[in-house]
Amino acid sequence: MQRRAALKTFALSIGSTLVLPAWANAWSKENLHQSATILSSSQETLLAEIVETIIPKTDTPGAKELNIDKFVTLMVADCYDAKAQDTFTKGLAAADANATKDYGKAFAECEPAQKLAVLNKMAKADNATEKGFIGLVKNITIQGYLNSEYVMTNLRVYEFIPGRYHGCVPVKNQAGK
Repeated sequence: MQRRAALKTFALSIGSTLVLPAWANAWSKENLHQSATILSSSQETLLAEIVETIIPKTDTPGAKELNIDKFVTLMVADCYDAKAQDTFTKGLAAADANATKDYGKAFAECEPAQKLAVLNKMAKADNATEKGFIGLVKNITIQGYLNSEYVMTNLRVYEFIPGRYHGCVPVKNQAGK
């Protein structure tokens, strides 16, 4: 290796180490969630109730407690096109409208069985927007829940390398010797 190339690489690595802390400190939880502004506060509350209906609290935390609604909002805002975002917002309005039509109250005020009935009705509807909304929200909710910190640290066993290597194991001869 030539001396100039080595000095250039060394200077670049030193410079990046000095700049890295300033760059990393600019990221915060609040900054990351500012991009998801596609919902109003009432829609965020409605979405929290919907994800809680999909994965309710039992002996483990529910989706609402793990803030999966924020994950769903962030995923739809950042990873999906305008058509999917439109389906998402129309589906939220449809869920509230269906709950009002069937039970005379908003989705958030319904009983858990009534909420589940509204979502099941939307999943089986002929309306492509309602069916697409339920599929979208259900898939992202499950993805967010299974990849949440709680599930990954408390419910799943992480193995760095699947399988085992036992380097020192007694070997017996096939003939029994």
